[in-house]
Amino acid sequence: MTVMPSPEAPILCVVGARPNYMKMAPIIRAFAAHEPPLAILLVHTGQHYDTAMNARLFADLDLPRPDVNLEVGSASHAVQTAEIMKRFEPVIDQHGARAVLVVGDVNSTLACALVAAKRDVPVIHVEAGLRSYDRRMPEEINRVLTDQLADILYTTERSAHANLEREGIASERIAFVGNVMIDSLLGNLPKAVAPEVLLREAGVDPARIAEGYGVVTLHRPSNVDDPERLVTIVGALAQVSRRLPLVFTLHPRTRNNLERFGLFELLDNPGFVILPPQGYLEMLGLMAGATMVLTDSGGIQEETTALGVPCLTIRENTERPITVEQGTNTLVGLDPQAIVATAESVLAGQGKRGRVPEYWDGKAAERIAAHLAGWLAERERPTLR
Repeated sequence: MTVMPSPEAPILCVVGARPNYMKMAPIIRAFAAHEPPLAILLVHTGQHYDTAMNARLFADLDLPRPDVNLEVGSASHAVQTAEIMKRFEPVIDQHGARAVLVVGDVNSTLACALVAAKRDVPVIHVEAGLRSYDRRMPEEINRVLTDQLADILYTTERSAHANLEREGIASERIAFVGNVMIDSLLGNLPKAVAPEVLLREAGVDPARIAEGYGVVTLHRPSNVDDPERLVTIVGALAQVSRRLPLVFTLHPRTRNNLERFGLFELLDNPGFVILPPQGYLEMLGLMAGATMVLTDSGGIQEETTALGVPCLTIRENTERPITVEQGTNTLVGLDPQAIVATAESVLAGQGKRGRVPEYWDGKAAERIAAHLAGWLAERERPTLR
């Protein structure tokens, strides 16, 4: 016999990695503002465990401190996923779960969805249906499997609905609500740190970017773990930096690999401004003021589209095609000539400005709260026998 989760139990909201925080913050606020409020328990798996950066991001986003921290830490994909599952199940035992809400595509998302599904607890997936169709990306595996497990799938763009239906997911399980990442962006843009302030605090003369600048983020293993590929990309960036100063926020993985491969001297270039990883409000200010952004990040493709800033994505594919079709994003692949040529076109005033996609309006979390409250109430309604 199926045991229905208690309406008095909390919705377990799971975060594990930095991109999750920007997605979860507006959802938690919308749940609290809903009438009646939707009770939650915030679970941090500890997949990303930089204590100082976590605390900074939680403060920037006005996120409450996690109720539970599983403190999983780093490991291989298989070990990390298994360890999250092992530590998450007792949380359901201790606190109960009206539903488990997961966001995005990290290992924590799949691990907690799998535990919930096996315990017959409803799985809610926010940012469902995005596909790169590149199974070499671990995130793609996480996305596909989480969507198959989910009871309710909230999408950020309409193409995601078609992706899900092609995979056999019933239309009634899918709801197009918009993009909660953009909820966070629009809500925090007034608080963004000005680039000049950030550079001054980092000991860099703001005059270096007075005539404009680009922002660089690079972290994907497929780009930074191979020394030949890393040399190619950084070489192309160095060419761009001759025309436009590039503020390079250096991810720890990228820094470690540059040092390990003996390539760190490639950054000894007057066109680069090298900074450590930045807080959310600092990155928001950098991107908002940039001439262009060069990145391999998924979330930044969306944020630059919302900001109207041209984005050059250093990847062969994207799971966020709407940023290319409607937004400011251009896939430049790994060809250094394409990277440099596209940057030159931006500097010539030919960069994509695009438009803000449908429902990227700062109200996605409100739509999730309203829909989920109705769905849970209907699901929990006693049936006459």
